[in-house]
Amino acid sequence: MATIGVFNHNVPAESSFGYSQAIKSGTLIHVSGQLSLDEAGDFLHPDDFAAQLAQVHRNFDKVLDHYGATRNQIVSQTVYMVDLQRNATAMSEGNLAYFGDHRPVSTVLGVTGLYFPGQVVEISFIIDTELPA
Repeated sequence: MATIGVFNHNVPAESSFGYSQAIKSGTLIHVSGQLSLDEAGDFLHPDDFAAQLAQVHRNFDKVLDHYGATRNQIVSQTVYMVDLQRNATAMSEGNLAYFGDHRPVSTVLGVTGLYFPGQVVEISFIIDTELPA
């Protein structure tokens, strides 16, 4: 039987919107779209792509830490970006800095808007804990 483990940042939206940040089923961890939220659930860095991306990665690192996983176990990311052409270089630079030599699969979608005013990026991830750390 597969084991299921849920992780949350304990921000208000998790209960008011009705979702979990991550859920582990078997060896896979599916991570909800991470965005630029602080510990209280307040949105940070409106319209600043690089700062939002850095906060997304910090929040995602909390998920990795919770499950004892590493960036090398990330198998997939789906990136939602406002103004794709304008932010593509910052996304590439941030991606290379975050992943180093690791290369998960990646889908990037240009969108017209995200939940918060000034939100320009959101990223969901899939982790496979069976991969070497």
